[in-house]
Amino acid sequence: MAALPTLYVSHGSPMTALQPGATGARLAELAAALPRPRAIVVATAHWLAQAPQVGGAARPETIHDFHGFPPALYRLDYPAPGDPVLAARVAGLLQDAGLAARLDPQRGLDHGAWVPLRLLYPAADIPVVPLSIQPALGPAHQFAMGRALASLRAEGMLVVGSGSITHNLHDFRAGYDAANEAPYVRPFTGWIERTLGEGDTGALLDYRRQAPFAQRAHPTDEHLLPLFVALGAAGDGARAQRIDAGVDLGFLAMDIYRFDGADAVT
Repeated sequence: MAALPTLYVSHGSPMTALQPGATGARLAELAAALPRPRAIVVATAHWLAQAPQVGGAARPETIHDFHGFPPALYRLDYPAPGDPVLAARVAGLLQDAGLAARLDPQRGLDHGAWVPLRLLYPAADIPVVPLSIQPALGPAHQFAMGRALASLRAEGMLVVGSGSITHNLHDFRAGYDAANEAPYVRPFTGWIERTLGEGDTGALLDYRRQAPFAQRAHPTDEHLLPLFVALGAAGDGARAQRIDAGVDLGFLAMDIYRFDGADAVT
């Protein structure tokens, strides 16, 4: 069986679930272009832990981990099944790679998981296993997590990293909008695209020193770290394809990346 690609998705504000815009259109197109996965493993920027944790719930709840949004948003549900057997396998693969991992049998799907998955697979009929990230351990650790999970792709599993290619929420009150983008967005996202295209993993892992405006684009980097999970899981020689979904609010770039390994379905 040819392996599936991996994905990195900028999930944006929780309001993306109600106002999907270009992100919703691009994700629907992407889902239509891919073979249907047997299950999804999603590393989400909204589950932070000191060591890898894997969600093993059979029926993960939809977590509304946000405040101050319209009531309609809290009524949304994403009732996808879990997969406790796959969750145990994911934890085992991480442990075999020397990464201490444990199962969380109660963990549900936070908005970093269910918002983009609702746009990719709205029927909610594909099992989902959430995976935490470890901001204190940096990009190389997340890349190693992805590498540990690369073999799942040949078994029809879709590995997704969900975050945001730029994420500086201090800029909500800075006056940016569609006609007045934050000046750091295009230089930073352009550097990411070029560096991925060049296959310079070393520079990417060192992005906080090498990328222009890295500290401004990511005052903390938990929303970029899922990209390294997706990149690592794509395997050696992965080709990166940027899918442009615009810039929300003038400062949240909504880039989506598809990573095709040498063995990926095309």
